[in-house]
This record gives sequence, structure tokens and C-alpha cells, in this order.
Amino acid sequence: MAWRDARASKVRLLLFMASIVLGIAAVVSIQLFSGNLKNNIQGQSKSLMGADYLIDTDQEPTERAQQLIDSLGPQAMEVNFVSMVAFPKNGGTRLVRVRGIAGDFPFYGEIEAEPPTAGNTYQQQGGALVDATLMLQYNVVPGDSIKIGEVTLPIAGALKAIPGTTAISTSVAPPVIIPYAYVEQTQLLQFGSRKEYQYFFKDETVDLALFDQTLDPMLDMENADIDTHTSTSSRLGRRYNNVGKFLNLVAFIALLLGCVGIASSVNIYIKEKLPAVAVLKCLGASRKQSFLIFGIQIAGIGLLGGLLGTALGVGVQSMFPYILQSLLPFDVTIELLPQPLILGVLLGVFMSVLFALLPLLRTLYVSPLAVLRIDDSGTVQSTLARWVLGILIFGFLYGFSFWLLQDGAYALAFVVGVVVTFAILAGIALFTMKLVKYFFPKEASYTLRQPLLNLFRPNNQTMVLLVAIGLGTFLISTLYLSKDMLLAKTSIENNAKSPNLVALDIQTKQLDAVVGVFNKNKIDIINNIPLVTMRMHSIKGVGLNEIRKDTTSTIRGWILNHEFRTTYRDSLIGSEKLQKGEWIANYEQGTIPISISDNIARDAQLAVGDAVVFNVQGVLMETVVASVRQVDWTRLQLNFSIVFPVGVLENAPQFNVLTAHVPNEERSAYLQRDLVELFPNVSLIDLRQVYTIIEDILDKVSWVINFMAFFSILTGIIVLIGSVRTSKYQRIREAVLLRTLGAKNKHIVTIAVLEYLFLGVLGCLVGLLLALAGSAALAFYLFEETFAPTIWPLLVFLPALVLLVVSIGLSNIRPVLKSSPLEVLRGVG
Repeated sequence: MAWRDARASKVRLLLFMASIVLGIAAVVSIQLFSGNLKNNIQGQSKSLMGADYLIDTDQEPTERAQQLIDSLGPQAMEVNFVSMVAFPKNGGTRLVRVRGIAGDFPFYGEIEAEPPTAGNTYQQQGGALVDATLMLQYNVVPGDSIKIGEVTLPIAGALKAIPGTTAISTSVAPPVIIPYAYVEQTQLLQFGSRKEYQYFFKDETVDLALFDQTLDPMLDMENADIDTHTSTSSRLGRRYNNVGKFLNLVAFIALLLGCVGIASSVNIYIKEKLPAVAVLKCLGASRKQSFLIFGIQIAGIGLLGGLLGTALGVGVQSMFPYILQSLLPFDVTIELLPQPLILGVLLGVFMSVLFALLPLLRTLYVSPLAVLRIDDSGTVQSTLARWVLGILIFGFLYGFSFWLLQDGAYALAFVVGVVVTFAILAGIALFTMKLVKYFFPKEASYTLRQPLLNLFRPNNQTMVLLVAIGLGTFLISTLYLSKDMLLAKTSIENNAKSPNLVALDIQTKQLDAVVGVFNKNKIDIINNIPLVTMRMHSIKGVGLNEIRKDTTSTIRGWILNHEFRTTYRDSLIGSEKLQKGEWIANYEQGTIPISISDNIARDAQLAVGDAVVFNVQGVLMETVVASVRQVDWTRLQLNFSIVFPVGVLENAPQFNVLTAHVPNEERSAYLQRDLVELFPNVSLIDLRQVYTIIEDILDKVSWVINFMAFFSILTGIIVLIGSVRTSKYQRIREAVLLRTLGAKNKHIVTIAVLEYLFLGVLGCLVGLLLALAGSAALAFYLFEETFAPTIWPLLVFLPALVLLVVSIGLSNIRPVLKSSPLEVLRGVG
């Protein structure tokens, strides 16, 4: 019986199935790719690092640290630092990361270069491997030369990839690899230079977990650190796991939206079948039999949808390596995993039945007397059953979200957020129907009154269409509004008082000459910022070595090993707000007062009045926390975690940073050329290039999110089509009745256009308003910025979705417009 009835209603049931196919495909594809990504990270962990483990330090190793390193016998080492380079061929200059390598690194994986042999021969030939993209930008080829500090080397090859790097990580400072023997000759490692020493080891027999546990405390004492390939892969796995969780939630929303479409469409479908159920009961069918007839249909459609969605998810998964290739440090090998495939099929069946249960319950309460009734007002559902079903749905949503996020609080917040969003959309739909009914324009023309009546008449589609359109618009609009806010926070004001160029690592003896180069190029210096490097010696009277040994300490490890770059000044800057304590501009006497950032206060467990002793180039300096600042680190300007008052550090060993505003890229290029020629140790950062890189990264990330949000949007469109088409036969009968009473085609078209126009405009506006509200909350609470939204979503989504809704609605009444009323009634009877 279920099969026979399904054959007669196959178009409607297929639309039900289509509602969940994309959601299942999204979930399955993300689950498959996440599983493959995890397997690839574990399988390629050695190739990602290039070694079994490494020891690194941001200063020359201490005597004790060097003894530990030498005792282990490193097979390779490198020192890397950021510097300007020049291309003598065309005079081009660029900020790069120089990596001076000695030994046969990498031990696993390989240096990909062009020509292919360059990665193995550059050290013997005394050449440099230059980032391939950088070579294209500056039109240089192997055989040309590159000037790094005081050394000019031939370019041995174009560097395509090396273990441990990604396209994004090399965007700001592309890598240039040179033999370690030439590092000293560059004369770039001077006082204050940021550098990192790394020692690489190959030892496949060592127990890395035990080795890390034993050696790490000893290295911490010497401001060094050990990193194993297993710990690196774990960190990388957690990083991408967080992205996967987010994308899973986006896919889950698409699936939920499809289930809402099923619930709405099944509601109308079952409502139309209630007379047939009453007839079956007159013929002796039991409540269980009538329920199972339609329950089996929905379960079968859910199974078919699960199979199709799973198959589509397998296909979509194969696209992710190409979509995410610029965000991953390795190539991903794709294979089929059983768990996501089984999950997709089960989700199709379970969620279809679960969300269709509420309308299906109506079949249990149909009386045989309903055959004689005109309406179904006699059908009453059990309140207890509705509550039980609601609890089941909420429990499933929470359980599935918890499985995705592995965090109870986040899962509960997500489910509550989803419920609230759906409730707001549904509440607005109900309020709209009541509002239209209460303020119904009785004096308006019939072609206006009829579409307004359709918004609140029985079997109306107002609720489901507003939810489908509103949620899809809300998701995509919130994404772009948030992206605009992120870009706004990193944008650079184009005025003479806003710096867009930063000169770093200027030695004290070079300062006057460097300022002279700026003056020669007629570029005014905005800020001259002194920098003094130091480390913490003790916190609240407890030495750092004692803190390291204390297993109960809650002080973050990076605080204990970090070399702080501090400054001194007499006032706050635009990116800072005084949070606690008193800002002291000038030091007079007693213990030296300092101001710390809120993240230092949190991670070092410091408060106003706490004592901190710093090691300033071998001199111990006692200080006390006088204030805590809130620092906006997202601004493209120099911010400091520790600031001293004027009158303390003026005579300490220091170097300087200059900021300036350069009106155009041409003037910037001339300045960079002159500075690199005279002062190769000075690094220049053009903040406009950094902003372009940030925008490009955000574009790549948002493209990935857009790709997943596309499933929600397309699911919403399918739900919309299914909801409209489900009421097709009812609309046809109404249109036939209108034509029988003398209505012309233009009247019928006008009524349909206006009804779907109202629904489209209202749904899109609701989604945009929710997006504006959500983005305003993000701006105020997360970004702490004034909310200034862009208007392009209004200009794009509103007309596009309205046109789509109207087009689908008009497709329903095409048979009426082309045929006589009798022919249409015969066709649908």
C-alpha cells in the first residue's frame, strides 16, 4: 500500500528527498575530508617537519644548551631571519625570510625546486633558492643574482616547496634559502635582530614522547625548546580540526534546513491524505497500519536521500584538496572511509523520520467520520506526544552537535542558537500573518486582496518560505558583513598622519643616517620608536626556573621563554585603552612602574601592584605593574605588551623603528632601494602590501566558507521549490475556480506574482535584518568597533531571491494559463 501510494505521489516525495540530499552531502564530504586530513597528517608528519625532531631557540644557544645539542649530534641546522634583499638585474627590493641551512635537510620529503636538482646542489654550488612566486614578480631566472646584506649570490633555482611551509605562511616574507656558510658574511645578524636557530635530528629509534618529556625541562632552563614531528602533527591536526568543526556546523545547518522543508512539505502532504486515511479506517485499517503506510514512504525517501547524498558527498570531497590547497602545507591523498558513508545513510533515514513524525502523528487521530466532514477540524493531536517529539528532536540536535564539536557547552550554545534563529524566523512569519489579517485592506482591488489572503489562509506557505529564505540570506550576509569588518580593522587610512611604511632593526649609530635617507626622499617620519629587548627574570618574587619546575603553576609557558621587545613613552596610543591602574608618563624615583597589556596580565597571572624583575642585557631591573592596558592587536601598527615610562631605558642598549607615510608605491620603491643599498640590515614593511595579503587570505578562507554556505543556500532553494510545488494542486484548483468565474490570465498571474513577491521580499528582509543584528553584535562585543555595514547584500540578495521565488510560483500555474479549466481538472484529478 505504501508503495502504491508513493508511486502516485512520486514527484512530491522526490522533492522531499531533494531537501535533505545536499545537507547530507555537505556533512559526508566534510566528515570524509576531515578523516582523510587526519590520516594524512599522521602519515606525513615526518615530511611536514622534515626531521624526527628539532631543537630551536630565538637566540644563540647558551653554553649549556649547546652542550645538550652537540651531545645529540644534529645532522643539519639553520638560522632564519627576516631581511630585505635586492635583485641587481632590475633594482627590485623585497622583504624575505632568509634561511641559512647546513646539512642534508630535509631528511624526509624534499625541497621542490626548478630545476629539480637545485634543491640538492645549491649548497655545493654556493647559490640561493628563491621563492618561485617572488622570481616571477621580479622577472628573475636561475643564473641571475640576489643581494642579501653584504653578499651577492647566484640564484640556483626557483623554490616551489619545502617541508613545513604553506602559501599563506610565505605571503608576507617569501623564503630565500642560502648555504649556512654565507650567513655571517651577510652581516645582517646584528644587535636586536630577530633570528631563530634550529637544529634538526634524524633518529627513528627514539621514543619521542619520553624523549620530549625528559629533554624539554632542561631546554626550557636555557630558553630553548624541542619539537617532535608527532607534536607538530598534533598541533596541525587541532588547527584544521577546529576549521572542520566550523564547516561541519555549516553543513549541519543545511541539513536542518532540509529537514524543516521535509516537516513543512509532509505536513501539507499528510493533510491532503487525511480523507484517504479516513476511508482506509472505514475499510478496517488500524491506526498502526495507516501510520506505517506513510511512515514507510518517508523512511524510504530518507534512505534514498541518504544514499544519494552520501554519493554526492564522496564527489564533493574530491574537490576539497583543490579548494584548500593554498591553506594546507601538504598534498592530501583521498580515500573512502566507512564511518562517514554509514553516517550519511543513517542520517537520511533518521532525520527524515524524526522531522516528519509531527505531521505523521495526525494519521493516528483521524476518525472514520472525517470522510463526511468538509475539513479536518476534528483531528486532534496528543499534547504529550508533541512534547515528547520536541524533546527527542532537541536531544538529537544536541547529541549530534556534541559529537561534531566534542564540547558540551559549545554544542548547547549552537543548538540554542539554531532554535532561537528558527524561532525568530517562525515568530516573524506568524506575526506577519496576524498583521496582514488584522490590517487587511478590504477596500483594495481583488488582485491585491487575494495574494494577501493567501498569506494567512489554510495550507499557506508563509512559515516555511520565510524560514528557508531568511536563514539562507542570514548565513551568507553575516559572512560577508563580518569579513568587511575584519578588513576594516586592518585597513590603512590614506592620510599623511597615518603610517603605511615601517623601517625595522635600525641600529642607534645608523639612526641619523637613516633619517637622512628619508629626508632625501622627502618623506616625513611620523614616529621614531625605541626598542629594548629583555626577558623576565622573576614574577612576584619567584624565579622563572622555579616556576618551570612547579607543575601546579598556571603561568603560560611562552611567558617564561619569550624575549620581549619593549618601548618607553609618556602617553597611550590609539590602539590602547587603560583598563586598570594608573598610567605613569615619567619615572621619578623608587621601583620602576610599567604598563602591561591585558594578555600579559592574563598569561603571567599579574595584577596592578605585582613585582616583576627583568633581565635587560644582563642587568636586572626591578619593576612593578602600575597599569593594565587593553590593546587592539588587529590594527596594522606597532603595539607593545610592555611599556616603560620616560626616564628609565634611554641609556639601555636599543635599536629603533621608524614609521612614515609614503604617498605612492613608486616613492616607496625608491626609498627601499636607497635604504637596502646603504643599510642592508634595515628591514622595510609596506603595510599596504600586508593589507593586500590579509585581504587575499580572508578571500581564500571566505571562499571555503562560501562553498559550504552554498549548500545551505541551495538547500533553502530546494526547500522553497518543494514547499511551493507541494501546494501546486491546491493552487491549480484555485486558479481554475478563478478562471471558471471569469478571471483572465493576467489577473491570475498578477495574484501569483504579488503573493510570491510579498513572500520573497519579506523573507529576504528578515534574513538581512537578522544578519545586520548579528553582525552588529559581533562588531560591538567581538571586534569592538562601530558597525558600518555595506549595502551590497541588499542590492544583490533581495532582487535575486525575490525573482527566484516569483519564478517558482509562476511555474505552478502554467497549466492553468495554457489549458481550459476542464482539461486541467482532468489532469490533476
